[in-house]
Amino acid sequence: MVDLPWSKQMLRLLCSVMFFVVFWPISAPLVLYASFLPFNSVKPALFYQFLLQSYNTGFNYANRNSSSEQKRMSLNQLLLIAGTISYTTCAGALPQIIINRLHVKSVPVQTFCRSILPIPLAAVLAFFNVMTVRSQEPDNGIQVFDSNGNSVGFSKAAGEKAVRETAVSRAALMGTAAAVPNLLVLFLLRFVQRNVILAASVRPVSVTLILSLMIPVSFSLFPQLAAKEELEAELQAAAVDGHLLYHRGL
Repeated sequence: MVDLPWSKQMLRLLCSVMFFVVFWPISAPLVLYASFLPFNSVKPALFYQFLLQSYNTGFNYANRNSSSEQKRMSLNQLLLIAGTISYTTCAGALPQIIINRLHVKSVPVQTFCRSILPIPLAAVLAFFNVMTVRSQEPDNGIQVFDSNGNSVGFSKAAGEKAVRETAVSRAALMGTAAAVPNLLVLFLLRFVQRNVILAASVRPVSVTLILSLMIPVSFSLFPQLAAKEELEAELQAAAVDGHLLYHRGL
């Protein structure tokens, strides 16, 4: 891993703080209501999933790298955003849809749908959301800079790397935020069956705590630089110290 100058390390720290301040206050209650609370019907599950996925989509679009894009949103971008929200909303409510439409009465199956299935679902939908909303970055390329901060051009390879790594970090964030609270509640319900209220109260506390811890971790998973061999041939000459910098987005 390349050592970043002190100023760039401070920039990463500042970006992590901004990510936490902007993302956490709204995402924490939305994740709790949309993904973890049991509902008796499909409509409230769809409603809270719509709020969560709309916020995630808007956040991903607002914090993308738009260095090579037009300033005004195109019709294709608008349709892509609407389609992403619609698809992820329906997919996120899939556990409740299965329970209601199939009239599931089995307690183990209900437990699987409410506590186990949301874990991979949250990670996959977070990954999919970033990849679709920011799909123009690999197509158009993003601006890259040398170690002195001078722009050297646009790179599609850097754009693909930035979007892929952001999607992986967001999947890690949402997957962990889904896994730890659900598995912890299952564990408590197994050994503290007489105090269901105590076990249930652990969920909102654990969701808040895990999101608080994972937001800076997920943002710091990947450095915002591309190695020389990962870049296009015409840009490799500019990577005199072996890498170029870019803004990965949040």
